[in-house]
Amino acid sequence: MKTSAEKTPLGPHASRGSSALLVPLSVNILLPLAMYYMLRAQGIAQWAALLLSSALPAAHALVTAVVRRRAAFFDLFVVGLLLVSAGTSLISGDPRVLLLKDAALPAALGLWILGSLFFSRPFAFHFGDQLRGSSGAGAAERAWRERPEFREALRGLTVLWGCVQLLDATLSTVMALALPVDVVPVVGRVVSFSLLGLVAMATVRRSRGFRARYGIPLFGLRAAAAEARPAASGTH
Repeated sequence: MKTSAEKTPLGPHASRGSSALLVPLSVNILLPLAMYYMLRAQGIAQWAALLLSSALPAAHALVTAVVRRRAAFFDLFVVGLLLVSAGTSLISGDPRVLLLKDAALPAALGLWILGSLFFSRPFAFHFGDQLRGSSGAGAAERAWRERPEFREALRGLTVLWGCVQLLDATLSTVMALALPVDVVPVVGRVVSFSLLGLVAMATVRRSRGFRARYGIPLFGLRAAAAEARPAASGTH
């Protein structure tokens, strides 16, 4: 009979990974969206509601930097972008300036992801580190050095993710300039989530196809190692 640890080889790492995903998702997307419409329902002006709701991700970035005692570049970028767009919006009185901030974020992220192609390891490889953990890091490094198809697949996913972020930025810019201000926050989130869902499905499909063809996973090397250990022990 299998134990719970054997049924879920990722164990506590999976729950930590889920928390690491859900917290930024809530703070950066869901809570600001809910706060904006709550403020609008109270009669708060559009630019003020946008500014106050945008302050949540900036505050989270600052608190995270204080707790970790170091500031990530992207966190500083979020705070700086909010300050610049808030000041411009206050001077011009146009809330669309704050909406354009939401287009600048995926634009910067997309350029950063594509720029990682020029580093020793692309973004998709480092993303996989969050799923592999220390037990799969060595296997991933060996696969990167020895398997050109492994490198090609991760570079291809990096290009896909970066281009989709730039597409999100382009669509966000069009919506910020063309749609009614009160419609943009919710429509923008729907578009962003839809693009994210399409990328996730493409990534899963690519990962499964790669494993079926070459016998190694692109991301779940830690899980594969954990599954192999009980099988090996059963042969003795």
